[in-house]
Amino acid sequence: MNSSSLAHAKWKCQYHIVFIPKYRRKVLLGQLKSDVREIIKKLCEYRRIEIVEGAVCNDHVHLCVSLPPKYSVSDFVGYLKGKSALMIFDKHPELTTKWTKSFWARGYYVATVGNVTEDAIKKYIQEQSKEAEIEETRK
Repeated sequence: MNSSSLAHAKWKCQYHIVFIPKYRRKVLLGQLKSDVREIIKKLCEYRRIEIVEGAVCNDHVHLCVSLPPKYSVSDFVGYLKGKSALMIFDKHPELTTKWTKSFWARGYYVATVGNVTEDAIKKYIQEQSKEAEIEETRK
């Protein structure tokens, strides 16, 4: 059992999280795609959250994260989407409009990694990433 520990707890809490840009726009391309990848890595490092696997596709982001039990999933996703949007707009001010400063859509998908093996989710995320790369090369 690969588990982590806090002061008084051993845990293995992994989640598959998917979220999308507002209106599922296909904007996660080129430099923005690599910036989003680095921003997500940095924000997870700040909170000491392990990214097991991840992929930034044209119109969505897949993450398989190991989240300590002291964080709720909704708080983590709110933190990640909120801070990343601010950091994205700092690096890419052309993405803002005068009416709104929202980058991500409100909702997200989350599933615990338990009824599906970790390897199956890693394989799924890698396949999604490959499909996105193939789609990009077609353009």
